[in-house]
Amino acid sequence: MGNLVAIVGRPNVGKSTLFNRLTKSRQAIVSDQAGTTRDRQYGKCEWCGHEFSVVDTGGWVVNSDDIFEEEIRKQVLVATEEADLVLFLVDIKNGVTDLDMDVAQILRRAKMPVILVANKADDGKDLYYQYDFYRLGLGDPMAVSAATGSGTGDLLDVVVARLPKASGELIEDGIPRFAVVGRPNAGKSSIINAFIGEDRNIVTEIAGTTRDSIYTRYDKFGFDFYLVDTAGIRRKNKVTEDLEFYSVMRSIRAIENSDVCILMIDATRGIESQDMNIFQLVQRNNKSLVVVVNKWDLVEDKSQIAIKTFENAIRERMAPFVDFPIIFASALTKQRIFKVLETAKQVYLNRTARVGTTKLNEVMLPLIEAFPPPSIKGKYIKIKYCSQLPNTQIPSFVFYANLPQYVKEPYRRFLENKIRENWQMTGCPINVFIRQK
Repeated sequence: MGNLVAIVGRPNVGKSTLFNRLTKSRQAIVSDQAGTTRDRQYGKCEWCGHEFSVVDTGGWVVNSDDIFEEEIRKQVLVATEEADLVLFLVDIKNGVTDLDMDVAQILRRAKMPVILVANKADDGKDLYYQYDFYRLGLGDPMAVSAATGSGTGDLLDVVVARLPKASGELIEDGIPRFAVVGRPNAGKSSIINAFIGEDRNIVTEIAGTTRDSIYTRYDKFGFDFYLVDTAGIRRKNKVTEDLEFYSVMRSIRAIENSDVCILMIDATRGIESQDMNIFQLVQRNNKSLVVVVNKWDLVEDKSQIAIKTFENAIRERMAPFVDFPIIFASALTKQRIFKVLETAKQVYLNRTARVGTTKLNEVMLPLIEAFPPPSIKGKYIKIKYCSQLPNTQIPSFVFYANLPQYVKEPYRRFLENKIRENWQMTGCPINVFIRQK
């Protein structure tokens, strides 16, 4: 199970800067304007052989001009429900504010591991101010500077030491895991109940620790897989219901622990920014995807044209990755429910597809000759050989070129599309590497 670390704190204490520092991401969109990108709030951090996910709660506040204290409290509550460890950021130059006191109170009540981080200690003199934060009652403050990186190594040592050890799960390997994800009220619970149906006795539920997703073994009609259920395992705090951040935090674990993600979209509401957030999580974790448009029974116009329009709208929003199945279903009337399972199984098998090297070269080299990579600065790029890498998580192909550094993203995409046209890899991400021959 992946561990989840949440960074909380009031605005402008440097949450995003610390997030960028921990995830070593260069997308350092650290401006005073919230919402510049919606993609930077989630990343992975590796330290001394431990990998964990980091979530920056600051990025999820909708508009920066009116960040109410209420919003921040809500987010801290969600973070305490969902994360394994909270980093509470305060500004060493400002000292303790009233809002810091409020947040500290929520964290003390939550009785979960919290590390108090006094940020912006850019100067040796600033270290004297950290003792003020003992007032918050959260133990020793750690003075760091996210901007310069000083103190962050010590901080990571403490984080790794305090993360809970993974509990041994009774999950068999080699059995696919399907996660049902989507925003609240898209019908995740209903579709899981529809899958399981009344034969609840075939269902064995393995709950890991209370914070983990619940695995349900589904073994009938020739299928055998685990359903990773994100629906309804937490006590739902009333405040978190309307929070976009909430459902994304819920999805992270399920997505990380699955092979295929079944993304539920509500047919009556179309595709919204929140669906995109969850889709981006699926992509960043290289998971296979099946999109299910649920509540199709409620839609008036079911003509082929309407279906085509809806499909195109979804693919347009999710481009450049467009090679995934879309199924119009209804969990209520059980329409096409079986097809969802069949498709998910097929998509899972596509992950393990192997293409013989000879066949791959036979098909791809003539295509590359007909459409070579554009020449750059008068240099011609030649690709003479390609093969599929063995034992990778997702199908990965290597093309050997004389000048790999000049092959740009659009051409990579062209290669990927040609591979998809010739071999069945629907719904599953592909890696295309260009290497020196």
